Amino acid sequence: MTAPARPRLPWWAVGLSATGAVGAVGGLALVLGFVAVGLHAGPVDWSTLLTSKVWYPDGPVFGVTAMLFGTAVVAGIALLLAVPVGRAAAVALSEQLSPRWARPLRTGVELLAAIPSIVYGLVGIALVRPFVAYLGNVPGGDSLLAAGLVLAVMVLPTIVAGSVDALRAVPQDVREAARALGLTPSEVIRSAVLPFARPGLRGAVLLGLARALGETIAVFLVIGRADGRLPSVSGAFAALFHPGQTLTTKLGGPEPVLAAAVGPHRAALCAVALLLLSLVALATVLGASGRGATRTGKGRTPHRHRDLRCATARFGRLTAVLLPLLLLLGVLALLVTRGSVALSPAFWAQAAVGASGGGVRDQVVGTLVLVGATGLLSVPLGLGLGLVLGEWAPLRLMRLLRTATLTLGGVPTIVLGLAGYVVFSTALGWGKSWLAGALVLSAVVVPVIALSVAARLDQLPDPDREAALALGLTRTQLVRSVLLPFALPAVVTGSLLGLARAAGETAPLLFTATVFSGATLFPHGIVQAPVAALPTHIFALAQDAADQQSVDAAWGAALVLVIVAGALLLLAVPARRRLEQS
Repeated sequence: MTAPARPRLPWWAVGLSATGAVGAVGGLALVLGFVAVGLHAGPVDWSTLLTSKVWYPDGPVFGVTAMLFGTAVVAGIALLLAVPVGRAAAVALSEQLSPRWARPLRTGVELLAAIPSIVYGLVGIALVRPFVAYLGNVPGGDSLLAAGLVLAVMVLPTIVAGSVDALRAVPQDVREAARALGLTPSEVIRSAVLPFARPGLRGAVLLGLARALGETIAVFLVIGRADGRLPSVSGAFAALFHPGQTLTTKLGGPEPVLAAAVGPHRAALCAVALLLLSLVALATVLGASGRGATRTGKGRTPHRHRDLRCATARFGRLTAVLLPLLLLLGVLALLVTRGSVALSPAFWAQAAVGASGGGVRDQVVGTLVLVGATGLLSVPLGLGLGLVLGEWAPLRLMRLLRTATLTLGGVPTIVLGLAGYVVFSTALGWGKSWLAGALVLSAVVVPVIALSVAARLDQLPDPDREAALALGLTRTQLVRSVLLPFALPAVVTGSLLGLARAAGETAPLLFTATVFSGATLFPHGIVQAPVAALPTHIFALAQDAADQQSVDAAWGAALVLVIVAGALLLLAVPARRRLEQS
């Protein structure tokens, strides 16, 4: 029997879906347009670019093979560590633990996502670099390994959250049928649940890969940014302990600003951005080309090994849940120890004075303005795009839009910031504007929400649609009574992850929305209406490592930013719980 045709959506859902699709395509078109204009700033020797490791603007010689190596190594380390831990933790949260324990533990894991990238950069400087320096007996600790370790912790919450949603969308009768065959709990998970949830699990990994490829600030602070480091095959392992460069850190350095006028240097940087976008799109296509849940696992193991294997798997998954919680506690302990100034109410209530004096009142208000505006823009757009990807679009259009959405999610935020600066701040004449910053941040949040919703809708059983239609529901009632309630937990999860990430973004705000001083507490209008924000304030303070007062203020502001982002996440947890129980 073939699956029933999915009914058309009502006009209002089509309008919402079309708006979301146009928004995603428009955001990607904005970035591609910026890159295309930059490519015409001068000649690009693609042969040299793709075969040389030398990056020497005075030559000029521009090669990216060393950056491609660094990108692959850093992302590979991150996924190698985060994917098995994330999946095991998701299985424990979804399949093994009771709701009484799973809910607070899941919230604890997701709090890792509330820690902004600039804070991870500070933690990397304080802890990861010394660890790598000791481990590899190398000075400093700036290295590819340090960047990969930091990035692994950053992508872990994304993989856990997406995997939990995929596992919880598996129909209960799949588990019951497997149990009726006499399978142990571990065999039910391995042979029935995981194969059914494989498309959603793959989507979670792709979201993690997009995050790994697009992260700039945290990697920028710990990788060392050394050009031309392309080791031989025999020296590849030793290269992990030495500085390197990735495509994102090259774009996140000072060169894009210094070369922003004309010439082959700018064209080469835009070629780097195009390569990065192409890598994300390629990873998306390869991931989407895999078949869904076709395997049923290896079946039952011999009886004498079943109990031991089941106990071992259960212990491993519970350990995987505890690992991110230990990481969270370690980061929070470091923040409280070094940022104790944030525990004083005066630090929250006072305005900043000079370079490092006073408090963070204006920065807290500006951050909330940006996050609130971003949420109002991105949640309906993400929901609409998710309906397109999961319910409305024909297969070919769905694949195209899914690739475009994941590519947009992987765009380095520094590129989004530069593109927003050219379009909103310069072409439209807005200058520094809170709305320009919110629009740029929406391009970060919308893909996370849309892909979470699409993965959730992919798991909706066709019998549920058949039952709804058999009851005589209209198209509007089907969307309102079946599709939206089923998708709302994914909307909440995607919003939490996306807005937590947006709250800590630094690179795009530097060019579009924030100033270090001179902004009013609340913006007035749109044009020339900047705000102060915590991420850029921390970034500015962290640059002056020689001044202990600046360092202390940076850690204090970092603790404030984590508290703000964590509070936003915790406020939404009860709403998600009610949705999952309904």
